[in-house]
Amino acid sequence: MEQILLFLLVCICEQGLSAPAPVEVHGILPKSKTKGVDFCGVDKYYYIVRSDLGCYLRSTNFHEGRDLEIFGLHNSVRGGDHYLAHRDDLFYVIKGNSYRRVSNMNADLDSVVYTLHRNCQNGDHYFSHDKYFYIIFKKKGVYRRVTDMHEDRDAVQKPLHPKAKDGLYYWGLKDHIYLVKPNRKWGVEYHRMDDFSNANPSTFSFHASVLNFLPGGVSINHGKAFGVWQPVKTVSNNAKISVAWEQQIVRKVGYEKKDMHSMEHNWRVSTSVEVGASGLTKLLLTAQISMTAEYGGAKIDSKEEAWSDATEVSEKVSFTLPPNTSIYFWQYKLGLGKVDVLYCRDLAFTDNSKPPTFVPLPPAAA
Repeated sequence: MEQILLFLLVCICEQGLSAPAPVEVHGILPKSKTKGVDFCGVDKYYYIVRSDLGCYLRSTNFHEGRDLEIFGLHNSVRGGDHYLAHRDDLFYVIKGNSYRRVSNMNADLDSVVYTLHRNCQNGDHYFSHDKYFYIIFKKKGVYRRVTDMHEDRDAVQKPLHPKAKDGLYYWGLKDHIYLVKPNRKWGVEYHRMDDFSNANPSTFSFHASVLNFLPGGVSINHGKAFGVWQPVKTVSNNAKISVAWEQQIVRKVGYEKKDMHSMEHNWRVSTSVEVGASGLTKLLLTAQISMTAEYGGAKIDSKEEAWSDATEVSEKVSFTLPPNTSIYFWQYKLGLGKVDVLYCRDLAFTDNSKPPTFVPLPPAAA
């Protein structure tokens, strides 16, 4: 019996124990790694600002995906470092050491600019809750609460509760503070707290239609972005002499929208969004593909590709093929998960069945 057990142990050691493949988790791009993207809230509305897309989403419930409307973002309030809204129905856009206050982000109404008090500068996150403005300084592990960011009025500084330290984004309404948590076991969630002393926050998941609007959310819903070469045609010359060929290469080029069109179904897109609903979907897809693998992207810049609806195109190619050789034609495509999204324009060819090793599109900017 001991010999049998010893034999089994040796076999296991030689073959190794195969551990299950780790589950790949990619998350939402945090505020610290992007510009012009933020959450804010006022009255009954939650907002997600996507300055990179030129618009913002408004909802009355992120968990249920209720009342989802998307509006264009006025040029004057794009590219902000931080966005917050206050109980007076005013929006605050912080750039550097000053902020612009407007009554409407779509029209830049009633705009006025103030400087931030030196004690309110260089925060990692800004939001409003009740009658206060909150500034979070993550490295210090503290938050500062004031009633006026220009004068640093009624200032109080306190340590952040441990459960509030890892927020990717923060926003507030009259009665609650909210923070987006990193993607973990149960997906991307947000916490609701009465205040920063609350040790037992309520937890909610994001509705899929809201998640699509977050940077990195498209890949969580639809799968990680990919870019691969697919074979289009193979031509072989089995003769003993060289042969001149003229071939029509037929392939599909453009945007395969049928599988991505569902992203728009729960949105009501305002006419102030110049690109419309379908154009917004394309912007979200190009943004997702441009992200790094950590956030479900392929780090490829596809903005200059043909994002018109996919159609079949034919291209005539002429070549001379030596005896007993083959030529392999390839096309590059982009997709999400297992779904093809964009068939790129250019053809490439190789003299063997291995795909090209280069990427025909430029890398996305860091």
